[in-house]
Amino acid sequence: MADIISSALNEIMNAKKFGKSTCIIKNFSKLLIDVLEIMKTHGYVEDYSIEKGKFEGLIIKLGKVNECKSIKPRFTVTKDEIDKYLRRFLPARDFGVMIISTSKGLMTHQQAIEKGVGGCLIAYCY
Repeated sequence: MADIISSALNEIMNAKKFGKSTCIIKNFSKLLIDVLEIMKTHGYVEDYSIEKGKFEGLIIKLGKVNECKSIKPRFTVTKDEIDKYLRRFLPARDFGVMIISTSKGLMTHQQAIEKGVGGCLIAYCY
């Protein structure tokens, strides 16, 4: 089984490395669309759309992204452990976002700290 989020974020990074402004992903899920929505609110993805018909896939317009990767293995963290993983995955404080799957839905690390919940680490981007 392929990890859909990991392969999609790798496609985004490959498109960025080759100077492309769009990226096409054939395998996608609702979780990936939620991750892209968070990336869109922070400006890492300009827009995305789902194409149906003869060609079925997800078309992503890249924004100001330096790096985005999935976190493997998917560590489960409490609200107190989030800071430890921030230092591991992000280059500096208040620079970039870490996406966490919580019992209250998918959210960034700032929202998880504000709400006082932990969860499973999905991805990070800056």
